[in-house]
Amino acid sequence: MTPITMEQTRKRAESDAKTFGYYLINDPQLLQGLLEGLKTNEERYSYPSCPCRLASGNLDLDRDIICPCDYRDPDVAQYGSCYCRLYVNKEVYEGKKELPSVPERRPIDKQAKAFQAASMPKQPQATQTKEETEEFVQIMPKLWYCKQCGYVVYREEPPYVCPICKAKREMFAEIKVKVEFTG
Repeated sequence: MTPITMEQTRKRAESDAKTFGYYLINDPQLLQGLLEGLKTNEERYSYPSCPCRLASGNLDLDRDIICPCDYRDPDVAQYGSCYCRLYVNKEVYEGKKELPSVPERRPIDKQAKAFQAASMPKQPQATQTKEETEEFVQIMPKLWYCKQCGYVVYREEPPYVCPICKAKREMFAEIKVKVEFTG
């Protein structure tokens, strides 16, 4: 695996902020800490999970907290900042509005699953039976599509906001797939 640099982490966050009209927090020390957290999580899990939340290391359980997380857009719209304060709106960036305290939007059942998975003792894959693995984590991914733009995502629940057209969660519908075998 190619090492991830702080510069790559910073550029990705800046690019994402610019794309969506946000800013990175205007506090160099806090920004540095958040970017280091993203880099550490990406090195640890192979994906940049939120530096302010407990990640399980299981991609299916952590999809909603991969930065930028599912909750960023509604948090910035409502409070002017995302939960971890990496992304802020223009008012907060320019100091016209105080950096807010943002309540956790991630559902408690997802937090509990992540905590349970993260606290499981690590065992070699060969010693775990399929039943043992499924006992701890029951994930039932589904196909969801955005009725507004057609974006399709495969995960347990639809995202809070469509990453393409910004439609709300209510605009997502599940795609039921039926496979028939003949012959």
